[in-house]
Amino acid sequence: MSGCAIPLSLPVDRVHQYDIVVVGGGINGVGVAQAAAAAGCSVLLVEKHALAHGASSRSSKLIHGGLRYLESGNLRLVRQGLNERRVLLRLAPELVRLRPFYIPIYPATRRRPAVLRLGLSLYALLGNLRPAARFSSLPRREWAGLDGLRTDGLEAVFRYFDAQTDDAALTAAVMRSAMSLGAELAMPAEFVGARLADDGCHIDIRTAGAEQSVTAKVLVNAAGAWVEEVLHALQPPVAPRTIVLVQGTHLTVRGELRKGLYYVESPRDGRAVFVMPWQTGSVLIGTTETKFKGDPDEVRPLAAEVHYLLSVLRHYFPRFGEAGQPQVLDAYAGLRVLPAGEGHVFHRSRETLLDTDRAHRPRVLTINGGKLTSFRATAAAVMRRIGPSLPSRKPRARTDRLRLGPVL
Repeated sequence: MSGCAIPLSLPVDRVHQYDIVVVGGGINGVGVAQAAAAAGCSVLLVEKHALAHGASSRSSKLIHGGLRYLESGNLRLVRQGLNERRVLLRLAPELVRLRPFYIPIYPATRRRPAVLRLGLSLYALLGNLRPAARFSSLPRREWAGLDGLRTDGLEAVFRYFDAQTDDAALTAAVMRSAMSLGAELAMPAEFVGARLADDGCHIDIRTAGAEQSVTAKVLVNAAGAWVEEVLHALQPPVAPRTIVLVQGTHLTVRGELRKGLYYVESPRDGRAVFVMPWQTGSVLIGTTETKFKGDPDEVRPLAAEVHYLLSVLRHYFPRFGEAGQPQVLDAYAGLRVLPAGEGHVFHRSRETLLDTDRAHRPRVLTINGGKLTSFRATAAAVMRRIGPSLPSRKPRARTDRLRLGPVL
């Protein structure tokens, strides 16, 4: 994974005092570290393995508004995503790049042309009709050039634009930005537990085989699929929200797509699946949604998920099945945190949920869920929620003006 680890570890050899300690080096954790440092706060991020070790290196690699979220009527989330996409295209041009996306329509496609045209029109409106938010219908004469996309029965093709990134490299770049503003990183370092006092937390960390203590006004739990483990290690305990973990698997296979990215429906169940160019000579396919139970460290792609994704690929791009099974180069699975509820996980809220141990002057804030695209918005919301617990500091920067480049 390019850019997922920064070779720095904080030597914790005495009691350090911080405004904020963040547990978890995924995109949400580093986003909070950057926002806190930009606000002038002292901040330490604790990561057990490497930056982007969990879901932040196992995503669909997209910076997008979330076109499919329009189906659930979540216009606010889509508008936020499109705004964040615009900002990241400006701040990180080497890491976040606008790409054409194609949506093919066949007789069996559940989302019919009129519905898709309406959805894409709304997507453009929520993007303030900027050129990057507009869409078009691809002329029939250009269909043959769509990377071998199956054309028999093809009724229409829509083209719109969203952005692609290297999620691990973006996570590392945000952490590097935070460190340039004074944030500190303990990695590899394990969060052992914390004792809550009236005015903050006493936090135990294990690094280099030794256990040390730090203090903070606020502990931010950005541990992703491991948020409950962090809450269970607090004294007194903080009750976790009832959540479900949803496994999403991706595959990379040998091959190339030159024209762009494809947003297709699984012929089996109508789920949205992306088929995308990824690095040199490979194609990325994802994702699935499978309820997960067990140890998050043990998440692995299931054979049924691999078969599912390969069948989608072969259905829309027959050339990948002409010489037998496509050559699978890699398969990875990540975990999303979603609120518990009835019905299929596809219809669960994708909102990022922030929980605190108390309503006023919180000592612990837990981030449940979150999207790669909206990490800055999540971090800003975190800082607003914990603001009453923090001392007054002189801001150092604004995150919407901090350029993000690849970590060399």
